[in-house]
Amino acid sequence: MEQLERERVREILRNVRQVELRTKRFADSIFQGAYKSTFKGRGIEFSEVREYQPGDDIRTIDWNVTARFGHPYVKEFIEERDLTILIAFDISGSLDFGTQRTIKKGIATELIASIAFSALRNNDRVGLILFSERVEKYLPPKKGRKQVMRIIRETIYHEPEKKATDLNQCLDFINRITKKKAIVFFISDFSEPVETYAKSMRILGKKHDIISVNIQDLREMEIPDVGLISLEDGETGEQILVDTSDEEFRRNFSTLANEHRERTIKFHHSQGIDIIDIKTDEDWGRAMIKFFGIRKRRMR
Repeated sequence: MEQLERERVREILRNVRQVELRTKRFADSIFQGAYKSTFKGRGIEFSEVREYQPGDDIRTIDWNVTARFGHPYVKEFIEERDLTILIAFDISGSLDFGTQRTIKKGIATELIASIAFSALRNNDRVGLILFSERVEKYLPPKKGRKQVMRIIRETIYHEPEKKATDLNQCLDFINRITKKKAIVFFISDFSEPVETYAKSMRILGKKHDIISVNIQDLREMEIPDVGLISLEDGETGEQILVDTSDEEFRRNFSTLANEHRERTIKFHHSQGIDIIDIKTDEDWGRAMIKFFGIRKRRMR
């Protein structure tokens, strides 16, 4: 029994090490630069109000004080020395699906590792929330390599107790436990209707910087003509027999899937919350770098 346990521990360490090797170089080079330029300076605290001077950014003008004294005043801020990064990962049954290069959870694991290593390089605190229809694991934000390795280990090996999803449970949990402004990476396939979590995400978005990562597989958007097949819901286990040779069925399936995706994206945009689309048949690194580039230009 002890021998089996030691083998199990060695296997875990090997797999964690493999994820580290696959993602650390990416985090140290491309992702690292994007992370630093996008987030450093975003964690700021109000310091004082002073009179406007030529060259000051007009976006920092305090209009209430300006109106009171009759000439312009600006707000001054001080940059926080480090940031708090919180990764919220949906580990429900639907993330075990994938028909392309890997399952959705595989993409998420590498992405989470890259974010964690980038935080490590910048001496930022990073924490992890694993959730299904409830919060199953919470690692409070901390600094250091030990924390990063634990995040990777939990992401790979935590077995969800529940298969269903309830985004509200995680969003409400973050609202309760996170008082200081944080950068929240919310990683899910957003299979729930927007209406079920809109209020909670709206509240969270007012206090924190949310970046939603929407991981999708091609076959969730369109079904090929392969005759009669049985489809199983990864969260409920419900099975249904469908005839994929029916062109109308395939068309309706794609229409509903695309409408759901568009509603999800539209809601995020309406709240000023960033959302990144990542597909299992595409390079997730390219998608992230493209997002960071757009965000960096927007900040100028």
